Order: sequence, then C-alpha cells, then structure tokens
Amino acid sequence: MYRARLERDFKHWIDKGLLQEDAARAMLAEYDGRESTFRAGRVLLMLAALLLCASILLLVAANWEELPRLARVAGIVALIWGFHFAAAWLIQNGRTTFAAAALVLGAAAFGGGIALIGQMYHLSGDAADAALLWFVGACLSALAFRSAAMATAAGGLAWFYFGTMLTENGFSTASDWHLWSVPVLAVIVVLLVRFTEAGRARHLAYLLVLSWLGWLYLDSPSLAFAVGLAVLGLAAFLAATLPGSPVRQLALEAGSAPAFYSFALALLGFTGLQYEAVGVTTEVATGTGTLLVALLGIALAGAQNGAVRYLGYIAFAGELLYLAFETLGSMLGTSGFFLISGLVVACIAWLVIRIEGHMARTRQAEVSQ
Repeated sequence: MYRARLERDFKHWIDKGLLQEDAARAMLAEYDGRESTFRAGRVLLMLAALLLCASILLLVAANWEELPRLARVAGIVALIWGFHFAAAWLIQNGRTTFAAAALVLGAAAFGGGIALIGQMYHLSGDAADAALLWFVGACLSALAFRSAAMATAAGGLAWFYFGTMLTENGFSTASDWHLWSVPVLAVIVVLLVRFTEAGRARHLAYLLVLSWLGWLYLDSPSLAFAVGLAVLGLAAFLAATLPGSPVRQLALEAGSAPAFYSFALALLGFTGLQYEAVGVTTEVATGTGTLLVALLGIALAGAQNGAVRYLGYIAFAGELLYLAFETLGSMLGTSGFFLISGLVVACIAWLVIRIEGHMARTRQAEVSQ
C-alpha cells in the first residue's frame, strides 16, 4: 500500500516537473531492495514454515508412543540443531529468506521438544513456564543469527506467554514473579528489534505493554490507577509532540510509535476514569476531558501521524456517542437516541472536514517555506 502511494506521488511530482523520472526510478528500486519490503514469495515461504511448525508440534503431541524415549529425544534434538545448521549454511550462501524460515522451524522444534520432555518425564510446571523457556530459546536464536524473523517470533512468544499466564492463572491468582515478567519480556523484544533491525516487530512489544497495563487495571480497578495512566500517557505524548520539547526530535526520529502509543496510553487512562465516574455530572466532566485529549492529539500530531489522527477521531466520535446515550438517550428513548446520534455524527463529520482542511493548508505552507 505504501509503495503504491509512493509511486503515485512520484508520478504526480514528475508531471509537475518537481522530480526527474530517472531519480524516481532509482528511489523506487532502492525501496524495493530493502529487506523489510513486502514480497509475496517471502510471505508464502514463511506461511509454509508456519505450516511445517504446526506439523512438528502435532507430531510431538502424538507422543510417539511406538518409539523409545531416547529415540524421541534424539530425534527432536536432531531437528533443532539440523534446522539451525541449515540456517547458518543458507546465510553463508546469501539465502536469508530461506534461512529465516529454517530458524522459525528450529524454534518450533525447540517448543515441541519442551512439550515432549514434559510429557515423557511428567515434569512439574505450568504452560506459562514452558512458554517462557520457549521465549528464551527464540531470543538466543535471534541473537546468534541476528535474525529479524526470530526477533518477531520472540515477540509472538511473549504474547503467547502473556495469554497462557492469563488462561492458567487468571487475573487475581497470578504470582508477582509472573506479573512483572511481562514488561521485562517487552523490553527484551525491543532490544532484540534494535539489534536485528526488525523495525515492525517493535509494535508487538508496545501493544503487549499497553495490554498488560489494561490487564492490571481490570485486575485492580481504582481511581488512582486510572489517573496515573492518564497523566503518564498525556505527559509522554506532550513530551513527544510539543514544539520545543527536548525529546521531540528523538521521538520524531523514532517514527510514529512514541506519539501513537503514548496517546493510546492517555486514552486508556481516560477510559478508566470514565469507568470510575459516578453520576451524570462526573461522567460528563470525564467525557469532556476525553474529548479535549482527543482534539489535543489531533491538533499536535494529527498532521504528521495518521495513526494518532484516526485514533483521535475514533475516541472523539465514540465519546460523543457515549455521552449522548448516557445523558439524552436515556431520557428520549431509542428514537431520540438515534436522532441525537445522527446530529452528533454530522457534527463530527463537519469537524473532521475542517480539521483535515486545516492540516492540508498547514502542509502546503510548510512546503512553500
């Protein structure tokens, strides 16, 4: 999608005489040559690797009852080392995509080996501990091969660990050790992403931290916690977007993530405040604060950050509809609620058109300067 938009922009600039055709072709060729660029063949290869991973795990789940224990262990160890040696050979021959698929298969074999050993020897421990061990193995593989694919796999396993912990331990019975291990895993994933240059995989870590904070609030909802989330998110967002902020340039160099995720954290906190609100007056006051934060996000970062802009639109529209339902909808009935909702949506559409027009004029002014 980005490449198609880039190609359209280049064509538009060439037609206006702002860009030479040879330069545009060279820039597109450079973009196509990047490792992170979408390739259908790479995607299909990784899907094939995932299917083979599933077959390995299902084969292990069958327990291999007809084979002696030593043969089972030797077989799974051979798979693990075989896939990693194959990855090393493929990297030496310049076939990095096939090497990434081999590493993913090696990680799957390692996870299958954990399950196999646990089944054979009836080892104590829960699935969360096994998922954590699997995560550690993926991290070691990512470090040894500096593999972006394995850094992404580690991010996925961090999510698997988090989900397994919730499934097995629930909200209130999770131990302190498991509770605070989730952000540690997210930090490890971010470090792996920086080391392996797997830029897109960092979103797995950021979303994991946001989900973990939301889980903490659901586990122990309190006004102080909601206020803390709102203040922390708003402060981080202002630091990342306010002109003159000492960290604004660093945030811009890091891309859209700092502004978006700090904005999402602020909205998460205000959602908690909305949940804690008691009475119509408090709900309206909290809702007004949410609307102001949404508008602030659009005003400060909406022109440069499409993710913040659309999240702000969604938060603004959702909060207006919620307030309309809570205040007027309950008094006017269903038909009245739909009437108010239609008027609210029309007002939102008018506001969005005005904001988008202002942003377009701002971008044109910046270009002309």
